Amino acid sequence: MNLKAMSFKRLIAAVIALLSVTVIVLSFFSSSFPSGLKVPGVVAPVENSISGRVGADAPVLVVKIDDTSMAHPQIGLEDADLVYIEQVEGGSTRLAAVFSSKIPTRIGPVRSARISDIELLAQYGRVGFAYSGAQSKMLPIIAAANLHDLGAQRNSPTIFTTDPNRVQPYAMVLRADLLMEFAKSKGMEFAQSKSMGWKFGKVTVGGVAITSAQVSWPASSYDVHWSKEENRWLLDFRKAPNVTESGQRLGASTFVIQLVSITDSIYKDKNGGITPLSSTIGSGSGYILRNGKSIKATWSRATAEEGTRWMSMKGEEITFEKGQIWVALTDKEPVFALAIADAASVTPK
Repeated sequence: MNLKAMSFKRLIAAVIALLSVTVIVLSFFSSSFPSGLKVPGVVAPVENSISGRVGADAPVLVVKIDDTSMAHPQIGLEDADLVYIEQVEGGSTRLAAVFSSKIPTRIGPVRSARISDIELLAQYGRVGFAYSGAQSKMLPIIAAANLHDLGAQRNSPTIFTTDPNRVQPYAMVLRADLLMEFAKSKGMEFAQSKSMGWKFGKVTVGGVAITSAQVSWPASSYDVHWSKEENRWLLDFRKAPNVTESGQRLGASTFVIQLVSITDSIYKDKNGGITPLSSTIGSGSGYILRNGKSIKATWSRATAEEGTRWMSMKGEEITFEKGQIWVALTDKEPVFALAIADAASVTPK
């Protein structure tokens, strides 16, 4: 064997030895560093704690959005991490959209706050809260709440703009980018997104395969249809596909039906309609819809500051699918269509 061949073999042996040492060192660091710390050479996916969407934990902005037919198509909802559907006067619905992983430039149409928002949003911490206004009796309640009050009555029309292509009161559109710049200039520190009581992962409990579900209120309804191709529930609003201004079909990776107590509050709208209060503190039942199945569940939230936990009827924790979450707050049982060709719609007991 000549010297060149021997030198080449030695070089190869040295490279292999170096690679082996590198693997051992990286393995040591991966197992030795506490979770949450960055390990040299190891890139972990960055996800938002509310939705599991790609995007680091960041300040939380909540926007009240009109949910009548005149308000559609809505603006910016496709970027929300979580959307709550709330009952308001006359049995209609209104949305509270939670943004963190991505805050779009425009959001709307923006509408007024309701008493249910105060209790509902307390679990997120001191978030930014954008809305078009509120009943005079409620303004002191909002001011005293653990929120950054960013109502339109307190801010410039360059931030809460008017869309010339829409009619009032469905024309107010938030320039969220300008609002966030304003809040920063005033030294406002919004609560960062965090775990809200649920975790993400594979389905660990049983459920019933369904093709669709209908959730209703006295004057509104939502239908969700399972799409295996998109791995999410496609939304219909009042029997029509729910499409945003940008042309995107709205849908939920996890659709939550939270059965709550809805009672009359002391507040009324300008027409004398009584404002309902949806109670989200305490415990109750509901359904978690994910991956083409409905899982009957119980929810619990002991205090205003705590997140909402979801358990199976056997007491097992229910994990959510990563992606946009919708939570329907209702006091009516949903109607499901079973995933059987000739099955009629049924309401499970």
